Amino acid sequence: PRALAPPSSQAAPTRSRRQALATLAASESPPMRRVLSSAPAAEMIGAAVAEKAAVRALSARAVSTAAAVATEEGGGISMKTKVPGPVGLRLMEQHGPQGASGGAISLFCDYRASDGCYLVDADGNRMLDMFSQIASLPLGYNHPSLLAAQADPLLATYSTSRCAIGLMPPMELPELLDETFLKIAPAGLSRVQTMLCGSSANENVFKAAMFAYRAKQRAKAGRGPTDFTRDELESCMVNQSPGCANDLSILSFRGGFHGRTMAALTCTHSKPVHKLDAPAFDWPTADFPALQYPLEHHAAENAAEEARCVDGARAIFEARLAEGRPVVGLIIEPILSEGGDLHASPSFFASLQRLCGEFDAAFIVDEVQTGVMASGHMWAHQAWGLPEAPDFVVFSKKALLGGYYFKEAFQPPQGYRIFNTWMGDMTKLLLFRAVLEAAEREGLQARAVSTGAALMRTLEAARERHPRAVRNLRGAGTIIAFDCETPEMRDELAAALRNNGVLVGTNGSQSIRFRPALIFGDEHVDEFEGVFAATLRQLAL
Repeated sequence: PRALAPPSSQAAPTRSRRQALATLAASESPPMRRVLSSAPAAEMIGAAVAEKAAVRALSARAVSTAAAVATEEGGGISMKTKVPGPVGLRLMEQHGPQGASGGAISLFCDYRASDGCYLVDADGNRMLDMFSQIASLPLGYNHPSLLAAQADPLLATYSTSRCAIGLMPPMELPELLDETFLKIAPAGLSRVQTMLCGSSANENVFKAAMFAYRAKQRAKAGRGPTDFTRDELESCMVNQSPGCANDLSILSFRGGFHGRTMAALTCTHSKPVHKLDAPAFDWPTADFPALQYPLEHHAAENAAEEARCVDGARAIFEARLAEGRPVVGLIIEPILSEGGDLHASPSFFASLQRLCGEFDAAFIVDEVQTGVMASGHMWAHQAWGLPEAPDFVVFSKKALLGGYYFKEAFQPPQGYRIFNTWMGDMTKLLLFRAVLEAAEREGLQARAVSTGAALMRTLEAARERHPRAVRNLRGAGTIIAFDCETPEMRDELAAALRNNGVLVGTNGSQSIRFRPALIFGDEHVDEFEGVFAATLRQLAL
């Protein structure tokens, strides 16, 4: 809807259109040049720029043509050096005195040369990327639909005049939200708040949950939600109760990851390196089930383990309430990703939601890594069959910007309570609209199901031949992981795969995880299968 229609006339573009197109074609990006080289793209983009009309997307024909060209010119895996190679090592040496971007860089990349599911590094190595920038690229690299979206004059406006969305949003914001996040909102959630990233989204979710709880306490005392006492107004300015809600807490789980800012980090329990030397709130942590695999062989043991963890969470709720320090929110990932891709059954999550209802706590589902179709559902928690929506659903990564859905009961009671300068990024809303249009056009949610099944079959076969290297195989859609026998074996396998042209992620103590882009297909599974088999033989695992 509202896409710019291809012109009916086959006449050559006007001079102004040709000039506009030439300017766009001067981009240094080879994938962008390939998109602009198609006649339908040239006509449509030129017309849009010349007439200053909003370009919604290229036609399906132009997109598919450009994608075919990119595929033909790009090819598959092509390795020239080890990773990182000499160029990458020189860049690391150069960047070190600049701060080294935190010190965790593994390789430098050539993003102009990368396309589809293939990442090219600074040494020209072309690798099949099955990690997609820590699960954050919905359409891979330089997807034609996103390149075409760059021609939208509105995107140029938003880029050059970035707005404070929470104070002076652009007039297009309500319509863009309807066409993006509200279009795919979980059933029962009709409100959305954009943020900058997953961490900032979780921080503000915690605040919103506490605001709502305090409003209920004031209501019991016959006061309105913003009828603050003088003591509250004064004590909050020196970080003390009753103005600061120091007695309230959020319950989280061992193995969970919710961000690296202070409150989010308090709820993160995946690796010590994330938390060392940083202060934390006195908030409780519950056990998450440690399931045994294959699931069908351990049904009774796993059910008992989940019951133990639910009982433990209940005990925390009860103890904190008795101490006058109530738990007002519980945060959980559908798959505890950084902690090692830890899974649980739908009934476990439903039990947690019931606990939250019993103790008047917000049920918060962190879908930063699992959201936007990768699990085979738009939102992974939809597989649980909950009787009602969670109170909050947090997103980021494949959504291109952070944010959260929330129920009306958690609407902030006044302005500036949930606030920062940017409150998101309007350019990302435009790009996410293009992502959703491409996903619908190309059937990417269904592809996540079918491609995930194909990848699981490949890994199951490898497990039979290499049981030390591939064990505890688990997944949903293309969110797949397995364990190696030891952490050292995992590290060796991941490094060898990278040098052989396949990028995977690592998590937990000894897990390898897969987070490919939504465009990842059966042909990529076949290519991975060959490299994986050769690498396992090479390492004699």
